[in-house]
Parts: sequence; structure tokens; C-alpha cells
Amino acid sequence: MKDSPNLLARLGVALPIIQAPMAGVGTPALAAAVSNAGALGSLGVGAMNAQSARTAIHEIRALSGKPFNVNVFVHAPAVADPVREARWLDYLAPHFARFGAQPPTALREIYTSFVEDDAMLEMLLDERPAVVSFHFGLPSARKIAALREAGIMLLGSATSLDEAARIHAAGLDGIVAQGAEAGGHRGNFDPSAPDELLGTMALVRLIVREIPLPVIAAGGIMDGAGIAAALALGAQAAQLGTAFIASPESAADAAYRAALLSPHSRTTFISAISGRAARGIENQFSELGDDPTCPALPDYPIAYDTGKALHAAAKAHGSAAYAAQWAGQAVRLSRAMPAAELVQTLVREVREAQTGTAR
Repeated sequence: MKDSPNLLARLGVALPIIQAPMAGVGTPALAAAVSNAGALGSLGVGAMNAQSARTAIHEIRALSGKPFNVNVFVHAPAVADPVREARWLDYLAPHFARFGAQPPTALREIYTSFVEDDAMLEMLLDERPAVVSFHFGLPSARKIAALREAGIMLLGSATSLDEAARIHAAGLDGIVAQGAEAGGHRGNFDPSAPDELLGTMALVRLIVREIPLPVIAAGGIMDGAGIAAALALGAQAAQLGTAFIASPESAADAAYRAALLSPHSRTTFISAISGRAARGIENQFSELGDDPTCPALPDYPIAYDTGKALHAAAKAHGSAAYAAQWAGQAVRLSRAMPAAELVQTLVREVREAQTGTAR
């Protein structure tokens, strides 16, 4: 095992808990509440433009003077394919028709990758959040150097030992080890490459043994016992996303909250919503993706344009059957409580697990 710098000391954060930066469902209020409770709150801005992200950062700062993390998407920019996109729209047309709606006439790339978004870079350099984290890959050396020179700590998400090694080689400060249990979009750098689907604990242990950077365990961790297990394997902190979605500070709607708390919810990887594999609660989109007649998907995030449109049509008729209810494998451990109370509960549970008094 290689020695790594102390992540929490560098951050000035007391607790080994990071709230995952969930684009769309995370809010400034959630990030601020978690940071104020002594953990590290996060804000996912991958679905925002630079000005919207700046406004959200200002909202966090109005609520908290503590460090927080801003997460950007670093996916390969989409390649438009009108023929493939037209086939996808035709395939989904009957599903729109169920709700008296028509599919879009054309699709667009609804999110700009940080690879191409220089305005987002300039905003981050202006605002200088304590932490910036990358999902789906790494930006250019130029952007990494600029962020480092601004005094920002940098984290990268890895789903394999090879990706972790690339994060280390790029000069980042820590690695978020995202196991296959994790909810939301899988962070693999190349979604077309073979994926070993390593679980969180195996991935954490492999990276801790090989890479001299702090490791943050992510995926399937919902309570203090899970955090304690990750720490015992050498992680310096645990990142929890699904655990915070049922908090009142999140942007989850009533149907999403009900699904999180249902004893019958199951998760699977769903690609048909966005064009890229993401773990969520099983629904009509997961069934579509399993259909042998399903055509090739448009690139991420072009496919997401359709996914959001179909969900909106269904939601207008009271249906959540096409919703992107991202959640990790341990979703049935969800608890509905304010974010600060959840952080306090997690700390108590970690202590109980480490002293052998946990249930």
C-alpha cells in the first residue's frame, strides 16, 4: 500500500463524507447543508451553462462559508447522426402517442462537455471553489494546469485501475473510485471499451494498493457501516449520492422520492434514457433498452433530448414510467431526513461500526 496525502486535512473538512455531485437533482441548498454539517457538499454543473453554474455557486456561498465541490462532465463531444436519430425517434413515437404527444422533430446536444466549454473554465477560475471534480474523463493538460494554478483541488472519477493511473499521471489530487453499484451515469472514460464492472470495494482496494493518491469510495454506500467498510479498505472518504436524494433539500420530485423509499424498487443500468449507461430504478426505458428490436442509440447526450421529452409528456399525464430516477444498488436503504441530520446519523453509525456496536 502506498502512502497518500491526507485529503481531509487539505480540504479543511472534518468528516470523511462527500455528497455526490448529482446534476439535476443536487441543489445549492443540499450542498450547503452538507458542507455546514462538516462534510463536503457538491454541486453537479454538467447540465448547466457557465452563467447558471456561477449563479448556483453564489447561492451556495450565500448559505455556507465552508468548502464545496463543483463537478463537470468531461465526455467526448457527441457526434450527430441524423439517420440514427431519426430511427430512434420513430422507435419512440408509439410511446409518445400513449400520452397524445409527438416526438421532437430533431435532436440536439443538450449539454456542452467541459472539453469544449472554455466559458465554464473561465467561470471556475473566477469563482475558485475549493474543489473541482471531473466525470467521464479528463480535460486537457492546459485546463488542468489552469485550475491547479488557481489553487483548486482536483478530483477525477475512475471505474478501473487504468483510469485511476491516468488520473494520477494527469496530476490530480484524488480519485473517486466509482464502483458498478453506483447510481447515475457510469463514469468510464470510453463507454465503447470493455468494462470489467468492478465493485466499489474491489476497486478501492486495487487503487489504494497501486496509486499514491487519496481514494474516495463511491457506489452502493448508504449508511455508516458502508462508510466504515470503505475506510477500513484504505479509502480516505466515502461519496454518497442516493442516500441524499430523499433529503428535502434535493430537487427530486414526489414520484422519485416515493420510488427511493419503496421496498420494491430495483436498479439496473439504463442506456436508453440518455445514450449512455446509468444506474437507475427499473422503468419503461430499461425495458426498451432490453428490447431486441431497439435500434442503435444516438450519442450521449443527444439521446437525452428525447428521454427528457418523453418523460415530460408522461409526467404531464401523471406517469413517472419514463423518468430518470437514478439510484444505486442499495437504494432500499434510503432514509428521508434533512441533509444535516443524515450527516450526523452517518457519523454516529460510522463510530458504531468501528467500535463493533453497529446493528
